[in-house]
Order: sequence, then structure tokens, then C-alpha cells
Amino acid sequence: MPLVLTSLVALLPILTVFLLLVVARRPASQAMPGALLVTALVSGLMWRVPLSYIAASLVQGVVIAAEILFIVFGAILLLNVLQASGAISVIRQSLLALSPDRRVQMIIIAWLFGSFIEGASGFGTPAVICVPLLVAVGFPAMAAILAALVIQSTPSTFGAVGTPLVFGMSAGLGGAPAVETALNSQGLELVDWIAQVGTQAAILHGIIGTFIPMLLVVMITRLFGEGEAKAEGLNLWRFSLVAGLAFTVPYSLTAILLGPEFPSMIGGLVGLAITVAIVRQGWLQPQRPWQFPPEATWPEAWSGSVVTTLPPPPAGMTVAKA
Repeated sequence: MPLVLTSLVALLPILTVFLLLVVARRPASQAMPGALLVTALVSGLMWRVPLSYIAASLVQGVVIAAEILFIVFGAILLLNVLQASGAISVIRQSLLALSPDRRVQMIIIAWLFGSFIEGASGFGTPAVICVPLLVAVGFPAMAAILAALVIQSTPSTFGAVGTPLVFGMSAGLGGAPAVETALNSQGLELVDWIAQVGTQAAILHGIIGTFIPMLLVVMITRLFGEGEAKAEGLNLWRFSLVAGLAFTVPYSLTAILLGPEFPSMIGGLVGLAITVAIVRQGWLQPQRPWQFPPEATWPEAWSGSVVTTLPPPPAGMTVAKA
């Protein structure tokens, strides 16, 4: 069979997801089983994969999905604890007191705190934690979602304590004779090679990631500002670059010196400490805080049916506890 045709057949599961989710706008609970069925049919009919192999792959997929759901469950549990305890209300008040500028708030919450959450648990948990927090601070839901997704371009390499590299490369390449032969010829173990790959990835992503905060504020002000406010993203370029470096420098150094497990976590924590200190000192801050248009003028697509109500925090809930 021609290579082009086999390539198209191999793409059928991905095309199925795209057609059902994007084109037909079916929920994931319908689209994903449909893609699973197509994958099983293609494997059995086209590639002649034995039925026992397909069944074993289904079981393996369930186990992997359960592991991911367990991690995401922890993030959702944390969010509910924050809400029920009143901690999220305290965090909201402290952030609003730190800076009234939405661009600064977005960099602190999405870029730095979100990167730490990604490094700790991965699998999209920054969206679970940071989006409700941004909405609670006063962001349109659409802006909050965009911010939480854009920042994951850098920390996700070392998300979930380095799972993509440590587990991904070990599971994918460990035990392969050709890989072991190539590594032995260079006097390396697989763990050493993973560390080298992590170092190179951290340097490359660190260079590009330095500019992510600037890209983020330019995107949000352009899409959600009005009038001249659409151009105000670049006005914060000094603070954006410093906030980018505050994360990417410790992020890269951690990968070089300690390995692929902790770059995103340490980068997020160190960057958060540095950036918050800069904001408190009033350095590199805009003379006029940037705000979203009045909420009454927001299009429905910005927030949809999202309604945020936060109870007042209890008297004993301090910022340190939150």
C-alpha cells in the first residue's frame, strides 16, 4: 500500500477526534470512545494486530488514564479545599493589594504560580487551579483560560516532577537493544542520557520561555483591551522580561545541576519570590494600571455562564496559611 495512503489511515484516530470535537461539537464523552473504536478497528483490520494485543493495550490505557485522573483529582481536591477554607478569598485579596494591574496579576498567577503547579503535578492542573483564581480576581473566563494554556509551553517539559522525560524516555527507550548499544559505546547509562536531554531542553525552552510573559500580556491586552489599551502589552516589556528571566534562569540551572525532576517547581518558586519582591518595591511597575473594560460591557463569549462568588475568609485564615 502506498505510503501516503497508510499515513492517512494512521491519522484516522486523530481526524476522528478533530471531526467529532471541533466540527460536530460533540462532547468528549462521545468523541473519545469514537476515536478509541476507530483506533481498534484500524489496528485490527489494517495493521493486523492480534486481538489479545488490542485488549492488552486497552487495559494499559485504562491504567495510565487512572494514574492521570488520580493526579488531576489531587489538583481539584486542592482547589476545593482552598475554596471551602476561605483561602482562595485571602489569596485574591492579597493579589489585588499587591498590584491592581491585570497584566502583573496575570504574570504572577498564570506564569509563575502556574509553572510551579505544572512542575508539581502536571497534566493540565495549572488550568484547574489558576483559571478559577484568575476569574476570582476579576478576569474574563476566556482570558483566564488562554493565559493558563499559553504558560504551559515552557514548564510542561518538566511537569509532574519530570514525568515527560524521566518516565517517558525510560518507558519508551529503556531496554531497547539499539539504544543500550549506542549508550554503552559512549560510556553512558540511560539515566545519564535523560539528564543530558533535560539540560538541552531546559536551555532551549528557557531562551524561548523568557519571552512568554511578554507574549502573554500582548495577547491579552490585544484581545481583551479596548481603544489604545490594545497596544499596552508592550508597555510592560521590562517587567515582563524580568519575570521571564526570574523563572527561566533557575529553571535552566536546576536542570543542569540537579536533573529533570525539579526545574519547573524551583523555577516557579524562585521566580515567584523574586517577582513578588519587585512588585512590592514598586520597581518596573506601570504608572497607570491596565484594566479590562467594565464587566457590564463584556461579550457573552468572554465569560459564558461562569459566575464567581467567594465567601468572606474566616478570621483565622492568614495569607501564610492560604
